Amino acid sequence: MNHAILTSNLEKTFVAGERRIEALKDISFEMKPGIIMGLIGPDAAGKSTLMRLAAGLLVPDSGTISILGMDATRESVKVQSTIGYMPQRFGLYEDLTVQENLDLYSDLQGVPIEDRRARHDELLGMAGLSSFRKRLSGNLSGGMKQKLGLACSLVSQPKLLLLDEPTVGVDPVSRRELWAIVHRLVLDKGTSVLLSTAYLDEAENCSEVILLHEGKLLAKGTPESLRAPMNGRVFSVKSASVSKRSLQAALSKEPDVIDALIHGDHVRVVMEENGVLPRNSDMTISPLSPRFEDSFVTMLKDRRKTVQDIDGDIREIPRSASPVIELDNLERRFGNFYAVRNVSFTVSSGEVFALLGANGAGKSTTFRMLCGLLPPSAGKLRVAGLDLRHAASKAREKIGYMSQKFSLYANLSVKENLRFFSRAYGLSGKMEAERLAWAIEEFSLVSVMNAVSGDLSLGYKQRLALACALMHEPQILFLDEPTSGVDPLARRDFWRRINLLSARGVTVMVTTHFLEEAEYCDRLAIMASGEILKIGTPSEIKAAAKNLAEPTMEDAFVELIRERQAP
Repeated sequence: MNHAILTSNLEKTFVAGERRIEALKDISFEMKPGIIMGLIGPDAAGKSTLMRLAAGLLVPDSGTISILGMDATRESVKVQSTIGYMPQRFGLYEDLTVQENLDLYSDLQGVPIEDRRARHDELLGMAGLSSFRKRLSGNLSGGMKQKLGLACSLVSQPKLLLLDEPTVGVDPVSRRELWAIVHRLVLDKGTSVLLSTAYLDEAENCSEVILLHEGKLLAKGTPESLRAPMNGRVFSVKSASVSKRSLQAALSKEPDVIDALIHGDHVRVVMEENGVLPRNSDMTISPLSPRFEDSFVTMLKDRRKTVQDIDGDIREIPRSASPVIELDNLERRFGNFYAVRNVSFTVSSGEVFALLGANGAGKSTTFRMLCGLLPPSAGKLRVAGLDLRHAASKAREKIGYMSQKFSLYANLSVKENLRFFSRAYGLSGKMEAERLAWAIEEFSLVSVMNAVSGDLSLGYKQRLALACALMHEPQILFLDEPTSGVDPLARRDFWRRINLLSARGVTVMVTTHFLEEAEYCDRLAIMASGEILKIGTPSEIKAAAKNLAEPTMEDAFVELIRERQAP
């Protein structure tokens, strides 16, 4: 066998109501055995459809797909008994223990009884779960659940492993641990791995990469070969007289600029080939090494034309000197367990402030207290000048909240959700009509107004959730993991809106596991075990990683967390 996967002219179409969706169009490629191949693409590019066809769970409309020499259509049962498949929402049974989940999947995959003990010991050791055999899987952290899901998909020792966005919603430490497991499988077992991801830095870990867009194969090659055309086209730009948000907005409008992204204290600019970067006397311009993400954005630049219109003119309004958010020795206990302990910081008007931490660090608990959804056990908490212990309801009128998971009404249409939330915030009559019209135009929702919200793509769900959170024009916006699983183009779209809100004086607090986003923020706090480890600007946080010459934000985060965990 000289291939792990071989496709030829593969096509798949779905019909949803009156819509015809061409999920895959004429897809042909070969994946060699014993490598990690990355499946990269924007939301609704066709990644999950290709995964399900490879797993024998869908039948193509035309074309062929061969898995380890077997026809995935005619021999689907045989394929499924040979491969490992971990979909986006892996089906762990949360009322079963870690060991019971492994036993169940061993039963389903026909693993001989006599082989199970040694295999389970090896998998749990690899996943760092050996001491958690008796814990209910529902009580595991998000990263531990993903590692258990991966272990369950490996009980039959598959030759090919299909992983559909395995690191979505996983903290950076657990993400690195998952990748270590995948690399070990390839090196020690010779396993072939097809892995889809929305995190483009993960493409650098792959031997080869396939880029899909709107069901079509745009490019295939090594990360190095796809990154090479960007050499000499990426720059750091700083200005002594203009804020980084205003500088980003101005650069985004330049005809030769493909991408302009806030990155700590500078703007990271990607240029057209032979493009001319405008230079002012107060600008500092330095060349940067390209990343795979630069290639991704460049290849999809035509789709980005609609994104640049969001910026408008960023005219930053004067900021209030008084803090808008104040926490003083904030605590939250659940019985004898401290979810949050001795947390103190302030956030100013118009500031973008990030809370970072591993799963279970206390970020979401802190958010819920700030939004008045959970009372603190001790400490002081003021939002928009109001003490949340005594005026939680009044404070919530000034707050917009976008939760970690899509929390709108999935069985309502887009228009019905917008109407519901506008009325929940007390809007009516002319004001309601004006805000509905604003949301529809601002977030480009015209084409999906009558679509059922639960059927939307992830990018549209994100737009709708943010629109609903902003219907009442809040003074403070809380965003809990707002871009989890969203592709880089939708992420840029989202953050351009956030920058514009910040310039208009809206205070933004965000939690995220995608640490590149921390570079977009003014300041950030890193939490562990309910406490603050470090507060500072992105540059100050990276400077704290003393053991690394040029640390990324993720490098600095991981080092701070591991220092805390060290005995």
